[in-house]
Amino acid sequence: QVQLVESGGGLVQAGGSLRLSCAASGRTSSTYTMGWFRRAPGKERQFVSAISLSGATSYADSVKDRFTCSRDNAKNTAYLQMYSLKPEDTAVYYCAAAENEARLRVGARYWGQGTQVTVSS
Repeated sequence: QVQLVESGGGLVQAGGSLRLSCAASGRTSSTYTMGWFRRAPGKERQFVSAISLSGATSYADSVKDRFTCSRDNAKNTAYLQMYSLKPEDTAVYYCAAAENEARLRVGARYWGQGTQVTVSS
């Protein structure tokens, strides 16, 4: 089992920045690809970003060049640094983990509880 705990959400004005953290625990948590998803009110869950154990990253087009995903393997923690936030970034952000990115995107095995990000205009 892998447990994921997100933190760092909050309220920010458009153009501002936030950094989300996802602390992973569990016997194999350090070997997993980690990623971020978000769900805005009335919309389906959307892939945001993923990072492999080696640090390879991928991003949704809507956040590319504004969001940066990183991880500290020694701390079993992934981060999502968000810049130039827009009101349309408002959503609950979820951390997820899976054996690889393909599995992460189609059905991650482990999920965090989510953290609210609200961007005011």
